[in-house]
Amino acid sequence: MGRRLIHGLSGATVFLVSVALLSVRHRGARETARYPGLREGMSQKPEQWSKASPEGRGGRRQEDPQVHQPEEYRTEGSLTLEDIFIAVKTTKRFHQSRMELLLDTWISRAREQTYVFTDEEDDALKRRMGDHAIFTNCSAEHSHPALSCKMAAEFDAFLASTQSWFCHLDDDNYLNPQALLKLLSAYSAMWDVYLGKPSLNRPIRASEMLPNNQTKPVRFWFATGGAGFCISRKLASKMVPWASGRNFVSTSELIRLPDDCTVGYIIECKVGGHLLPNELFHSHLENLQLIPPSQLTQQVTLSYGVFENKLNVIELSGPFSPQKDPSRFRSLHCHLYPDTSWCLQAAGW
Repeated sequence: MGRRLIHGLSGATVFLVSVALLSVRHRGARETARYPGLREGMSQKPEQWSKASPEGRGGRRQEDPQVHQPEEYRTEGSLTLEDIFIAVKTTKRFHQSRMELLLDTWISRAREQTYVFTDEEDDALKRRMGDHAIFTNCSAEHSHPALSCKMAAEFDAFLASTQSWFCHLDDDNYLNPQALLKLLSAYSAMWDVYLGKPSLNRPIRASEMLPNNQTKPVRFWFATGGAGFCISRKLASKMVPWASGRNFVSTSELIRLPDDCTVGYIIECKVGGHLLPNELFHSHLENLQLIPPSQLTQQVTLSYGVFENKLNVIELSGPFSPQKDPSRFRSLHCHLYPDTSWCLQAAGW
């Protein structure tokens, strides 16, 4: 009886989400034309980011991560932002269009904890971030090796630090530092903790390369990098043989998948850890308009973009119009930090 009820509720949820997505799709072409600045870099489909088995996409969730959150993960200790290493991955192409937005908003509230990893030197970025702007020797291409190269740089920089937590973000994420702090405070960095949001409703299936042109099937959960994810130092230290230095790129080549998939592969297939799914992380690959406005300030990460010719941003009123603030990040920042100078100057705020 319980299973039939759960399946019934799941079916109803899928129906409601489908209706909402269809509604957004109808408005999409019109809104995209009004906000052309959001289109750049957002036209790729999710399957172009992570080549998975067809079973891994669509439909109702049939498998849940074999993950529980036992009491030993919980902690009563006090955590501060100084304990968190925040890595933002970007590229020279987006220094002005994306990074300046982040620097003006959430990074201004977590400047000392945030490091920006990019592929080309930029005096303007250097002036604002100082030695927290990390110029890697990675390619600017959006390819598996280039992405893995930057992730390796992020991982090594964290290992060289004294922080307890490593959190990765993309340059189209808004991070709420206080929500992140609240989330991580519920866990101990002395345990193997991997927090994030899967973009698939099943473990991804891949083929691991073996010697003599042999392969073996592997399956694992991973947290999509587009929503951000966090890893405890205890778990990160166990990942070193496969993730430090050039090892990360080599490991990525074994499964021929992007950097976020490689992180999940290392944790679940090599280290024996597990993803702890969390719904407070969000990427532009999901319908952001389904997040209730009253709950926006509780989310750890949010995003924006254009997908399948539709505008995909959070629903939020003022103080800036969608024309002046198409990502809605500035308006969200003003809701979180109304004392910000440019928020006070906004008309009607």
